[in-house]
Amino acid sequence: MTQPRFQGIVPPMVTPLLSYDELDRSGTERLLEHLIQGGVSGIFILGTTGEAQCLSYRLRRELIELVTKVVAGRVSVLVGITDTAFAESVSLADHAKSCGADALVLTTPYYFPVGQTELLGYTQRLVEKLSLPLMLYNMPSLTKVWFEIETLEQLAEDSRIVGVKDSSGDLEYYARLTELKKLRPDWSILMGPEANLIESLQLGGDGGVHGGANLFPSLFVNCYNAWQQGDETKAREYEEQITTLQAIYDIGKYGSRFIKAVKSGLGILEICSDHMAEPFNHFLEPERLKVAEILKTISTP
Repeated sequence: MTQPRFQGIVPPMVTPLLSYDELDRSGTERLLEHLIQGGVSGIFILGTTGEAQCLSYRLRRELIELVTKVVAGRVSVLVGITDTAFAESVSLADHAKSCGADALVLTTPYYFPVGQTELLGYTQRLVEKLSLPLMLYNMPSLTKVWFEIETLEQLAEDSRIVGVKDSSGDLEYYARLTELKKLRPDWSILMGPEANLIESLQLGGDGGVHGGANLFPSLFVNCYNAWQQGDETKAREYEEQITTLQAIYDIGKYGSRFIKAVKSGLGILEICSDHMAEPFNHFLEPERLKVAEILKTISTP
């Protein structure tokens, strides 16, 4: 049976920053080594957790160059190319290719919601201009638009499209995604929300793209591996730790709190800066103390 191209834990890496337009290069290198040593299967940059939409094109290119250089083929590098401008997505994709990235990731265009016919045509026209495999990314809470199953059935006819990452949190939709493997056995179907990792594997998924894996990559990797090896008891033990970690996302009151919590945790662990991209503020000391207390409760494998 054909194996999917991407499996296991592929963290959506945060973008370490020193200012709104300055990359924390040493922090990025430490974070990459932390993730790779944690056993991840790949690294996804310039996604939601990476604050891609808030970063200058110059900084995005610098990040791609640095990540691909440091990773040096040890794991797969997936690069988000979503943009409101078609030409910018193509340009960023070309840069990712030239730097040695392994695949691209695209969510639905945002701001003006597109119809499914428009979405289908847009994706098909974009794929024609790409020279790397493309993962689709379903993120309706932020883009206002779903990759509907009927649209994906048509996109599955293109061998250059290699799967879907779903962050909708809708397990019924996710189950329908895994059914698309009947059309494309090689497709990778990856789960976004980390609390649903085991449920997604039960439904036939191939792994997870989890923000919390920035902090504790081996925890998520071991949970995935235990499940794949048939050790449900051990997998559930790791799942309990993952569930405990979810409390950091309840700190703060704005939608950006999920990224703030992860970056705050990385700062506490002295891996990289917790500076946020504009217009967001990082957690202040009261929130940081709450994050630190939760991190202390996690037993890393």
